[in-house]
Parts: sequence; structure tokens; C-alpha cells
Amino acid sequence: MTFNPDHQILVDAVNQKMPFGKYKGRRLLELPEPYLVWFKQQGFPAGKLGEQLALMYEVKLNGLENTLRPLLGK
Repeated sequence: MTFNPDHQILVDAVNQKMPFGKYKGRRLLELPEPYLVWFKQQGFPAGKLGEQLALMYEVKLNGLENTLRPLLGK
């Protein structure tokens, strides 16, 4: 199997923990959809976290959350 950097970006985003706010400590894949919608409306933060939140928004919008659950670390 060859290394796919896109796969690693997805694994990292799914497992990234929210560093602040009401859901601090929760993995981004586990954030409630309304919270991600709120970020979409307000504007995602700059940088890597914002990119990861935007990716999770798209994942949930397209109903792919259960498909990505196997990527969650323990």
C-alpha cells in the first residue's frame, strides 16, 4: 500500500480535537452538525483548524459521517 497524503489529511481532521468552546476536547467528526453550520455562517477560523472544520461540515452535509467513523482513533 502506498502513502496517500490526502488520506492522512482526512484521518487528521477526523481525529483533531476541538481546542476551544462548548465542544472543547471533542473530535471534529463528533461535533454536532448545527455547530458546524454555525461556523459556516460565521466564517471558519483561519488556518488548519478552519480547513478541518470546513471539511467536517462537508462530510456531514453529504452524509459521510458513518463512512469515516472507522478512521477514528481510540
